[in-house]
Amino acid sequence: MTGQDPNFVKGAFAKIADRYVLTNHVLSVGTDILWRKKVGRMVEAWNPASILDVATGTGDLALELQRRCPEARMLGTDFCPEMLVHATSSGVKETQVADAMNLPFEDGEFELVTAAFGLRNMSNWAEAVEEMSRVIKPGGHLLVLDFSLPEGILAKPYEFYLNKVLPKMAGALTGERHAYEYLAGSIGEFPKGEAMLDLFRAAGLQETKWIPLSAGIASIYTGLAK
Repeated sequence: MTGQDPNFVKGAFAKIADRYVLTNHVLSVGTDILWRKKVGRMVEAWNPASILDVATGTGDLALELQRRCPEARMLGTDFCPEMLVHATSSGVKETQVADAMNLPFEDGEFELVTAAFGLRNMSNWAEAVEEMSRVIKPGGHLLVLDFSLPEGILAKPYEFYLNKVLPKMAGALTGERHAYEYLAGSIGEFPKGEAMLDLFRAAGLQETKWIPLSAGIASIYTGLAK
């Protein structure tokens, strides 16, 4: 299954790194914070000893998980160094420049691997899920949080917001409207629901679950490594 052009993605995110977090909070009216807190509660219940947050960006999810699981090893990776500067300065315990398509870790090194709003930007979604699954210990989890598209009466209004309103607002905040035009297109192309769970199952994950958030605007996907 195809994904995104890594060179474009890396360049786009490097340009918006300085205002990335603020822009996301404004555009989602803070809802993205609530989504990460839900993930945090789920992870706290699992109580993993080691966590790898892939495509950590500025470290928003890593910081939430670090707060929930203070004794765990918390490592955030990203292939964009400009993003990791912000993650480190925000307090993420450990960061490393790494490409999610070729993680520099041993098989089964982590009890939990997460990716928040990052899988969608990778060059091959199926291969990325396989690579993330490779570094999970048996009995550990993969958790992906990402945008999806609502259905029913919200579908058309959200499509209008995503394609017409969001790029203009984000462009005004960051000066990089094209990066958010890319964002809108990437959400439409990204597999959701059972299509995403099929990728999890193809990577050997079991007990797969899909949790829609905010009427389907975002989704949490989980799978258990055996």
